[in-house]
Amino acid sequence: MNPDNLPVIVGVGQVNDRPQDPTQGLNPVGLMAAALRKAESDAGANGLLADADWLGVVRQISFPDIADAAPPVAEVIGADRAETFQTHGPNGDSPVMLLNEAANRIGAGEITVALVSGAEALRTAAAKVAAAEGGRKLDATREASHRRKLGYAQSHGLVAPVDVYPLYENALRASLGQTFEEAQAESGAIWSLFSEVAAANENAWIRKPVRAEDVVAPSDKNRPIAWPYTKLQVANAAVNQGAGFIVTSVGEARRRGIPEDKWIYVGNGAAAHECEDFLSRDRFDRSPSMEVSIRRTLDLNALKPSDFDAVELYSCFPCIPKLARRVIDWPLDRPATVFGGLTFGGGPIGNYMSHAIDSMVDLLRAKGGTGLLFANGGFATHNHTIAVSSKPIAAASFPKSYEFQAEADAARGNIPAMDEGYVGPAIIETFTVFHHRDGSPRAGVIVARTPSGDRTLAHVPGEDVDTIARLTSGEMEPVGASGTIEPGEPLRLWRFA
Repeated sequence: MNPDNLPVIVGVGQVNDRPQDPTQGLNPVGLMAAALRKAESDAGANGLLADADWLGVVRQISFPDIADAAPPVAEVIGADRAETFQTHGPNGDSPVMLLNEAANRIGAGEITVALVSGAEALRTAAAKVAAAEGGRKLDATREASHRRKLGYAQSHGLVAPVDVYPLYENALRASLGQTFEEAQAESGAIWSLFSEVAAANENAWIRKPVRAEDVVAPSDKNRPIAWPYTKLQVANAAVNQGAGFIVTSVGEARRRGIPEDKWIYVGNGAAAHECEDFLSRDRFDRSPSMEVSIRRTLDLNALKPSDFDAVELYSCFPCIPKLARRVIDWPLDRPATVFGGLTFGGGPIGNYMSHAIDSMVDLLRAKGGTGLLFANGGFATHNHTIAVSSKPIAAASFPKSYEFQAEADAARGNIPAMDEGYVGPAIIETFTVFHHRDGSPRAGVIVARTPSGDRTLAHVPGEDVDTIARLTSGEMEPVGASGTIEPGEPLRLWRFA
């Protein structure tokens, strides 16, 4: 391809909005506009916003009345001629997908300047709800319109991501043959390094290092949420954060006089997805779509894991970077983030990876090298990976399709049938226990397999002290254990054999 058409990131901008009165915070449009203005200033070239051909934004959930943030953002920043696009959902893979789209269109010569941004103002949204509704606590991740449904999974408590990802965590631990202590130690080690990266990153939301043992140990300040996850192991969505970046071509960057030490070259990316219905997965101890997304990105760019100087492995919950680091054999003693992770850097729903992209740009500008950006979204559903570098990636060419769904589908095992009314003997496939805010058990949910191989769910009441204790003691592995599903009202009940 024409080397002048190679896509490069030339400007990045991040915003943390923390007014003393949270109700006075910026809304997502204001955060996105501020981030893009910072990105233009960072590039050192006036007119990038006004001359943009394309603006892609990540769908936000904190201000539901803003159905499509792209047009008002374009208006505020003066991008009058830009084609606007908003992602279908507020999914964690969205920023990487938008970067890949921008790179492909620039490489094809369809556009010259692309803007990408996203933001959430959940801290301000929660404060406004509390002020208007007598102190009610907003739970935006559960109240978002795309999660307001009641079905088989939801009736058992599987509503928000924090309810579902523990199913992967517990299945993975059992599959790896780890003890509970070993699995928790791995989570603590990864998250402690995240906290150290965040502490050194001026754009992170929480800048205080945390010891590995304190990440996983339940306490008054680190309450259990969904077993085995504590508050410090889950995404921190109570933030007002925005991030944006500007992509153009080598030829355009040179024409505008943007110094080459500002350029970060974009490589090719790869995407694949799991079924939207998380109960219609072949298993919970791996993700074929994740593996295909990461490995195909390496292949497309002719890179080996050892070629990466830094990585961002999506970190909504520990099971995701645990799975991803095994695909590339990333060492446990090296940070798997450049931003700080969704707990400490901040978890602005679908826009975390915009902050990671910006932080990767900052790092590669300062130190040189090549970085890998792996994004995950939904309920371990959406995966998109891309490579970036301080030098041109020789194997990368544009445009190039990033869709590898057929390969992921072929790598997937058989999907078990669902039996929603099963009663009888069964084996635990995976499970979790939900907790009240005071740390006491609220209920448990068992994902079980019947003797015929079908999948079904069963309920564990919070007052069933013996069963809850056996699930959460860490002394034995519940996954693979036998039991019986008994009739119950309104939900069928689990009993250990």
